Amino acid sequence: MIDDPYTFGQIAASNSLSDVYAMGGTPIVAMNIVCFPSCHDMNVLAEILKGGFDKVKESGALLVGGHTVDDKEPKYGLSVSGTVHPDNVLSNATAKIGDKLILTKPIGVGILNTAMKEGLVEDKISKYVVDVMVHLNKYAAMSFNNIKVNSATDVTGFGLLGHALEMAKASNVSIEINSDEVPIIEGAIEMASMGIIPAGMYRNKEYIGKDVEIKNIKTEIEDILYDPQTSGGLLVSVSSDLAEELIKDMKKNGSIEAKIIGTVKEKQEKYIIVN
Repeated sequence: MIDDPYTFGQIAASNSLSDVYAMGGTPIVAMNIVCFPSCHDMNVLAEILKGGFDKVKESGALLVGGHTVDDKEPKYGLSVSGTVHPDNVLSNATAKIGDKLILTKPIGVGILNTAMKEGLVEDKISKYVVDVMVHLNKYAAMSFNNIKVNSATDVTGFGLLGHALEMAKASNVSIEINSDEVPIIEGAIEMASMGIIPAGMYRNKEYIGKDVEIKNIKTEIEDILYDPQTSGGLLVSVSSDLAEELIKDMKKNGSIEAKIIGTVKEKQEKYIIVN
């Protein structure tokens, strides 16, 4: 979704590091995994690896080599290992009734990336989309050291509703989301209303729609809630009396966003209810 190889490397690394943060861990080491055509310009590969290295360095982890494969299509990611105290491991299966749900990055990345490929997005918005994707979840996760949260996951390819559904099913609860409170990147609603939708949104909707109850919201907002994210934020379930404190702490630590978007309820007919 990005032409610049350095930025591509940054996004891939941020996405790879995210899983460790989502479980309450600290990344320690990372290994590059690269597929790249041997006939291609090696300067492009160098820039991809530099982008990845800089994000790993920002995380505080060490890059300890990696593996390369000659392949016709460039691919890049990292295998990341981290540490966490056994008593502090976070799971998506431990959300508690009455918890508030906090989201730490705005959504709409998939739709806007699709629009960016067609040159439909102004430069200011394109730059912000990139800023969202390269932003490390490290800064939101730093708050887990100060404030006890009950459950967490990261929001990536299954979209906000898909990852919320995973949390709801694993915790045997229902999750109610207030669509008016969900942070959405500028321009995403306009693009969605024009039908600029990635194929992944339709797959997400088909796969999880039977478990979701949508109440009187616009189609374009619904599409954004299903929109697959690249290097999305954390979805955190925290006791209601700690929610505002957690938001303040996340923002103090440098999280790009931190906002209450819903509540954990007793199990109902549908796992996800969107108002």
